[in-house]
Amino acid sequence: MIGLVGKKVGMTRIFTEDGVSIPVTVIEVEANRVTQVKDLANDGYRAIQVTTGAKKANRVTKPEAGHFAKAGVEAGRGLWEFRLAEGEEFTVGQSISVELFADVKKLT
Repeated sequence: MIGLVGKKVGMTRIFTEDGVSIPVTVIEVEANRVTQVKDLANDGYRAIQVTTGAKKANRVTKPEAGHFAKAGVEAGRGLWEFRLAEGEEFTVGQSISVELFADVKKLT
């Protein structure tokens, strides 16, 4: 199952029809950019590596700059990996947004 990286911006609450308060976390999700696609042949498992946000140019190390340049994406604030299920396909440089979960009613 693929996921997205976001930043917690706060807490709020929602109310059920009978007035019960339920605490919820508010998460800001910017577009996640695919920086690397890992496959069984080269890496031994299927996964994608993503970044999000922006990082100042003077804060990007040379190895990171090379990695982001190879992928053709803007340097982000970190790198995260998500395992891929069979049939899920992504390409380097592809942008992933919350529209990925358009048919999902509840995220946990």
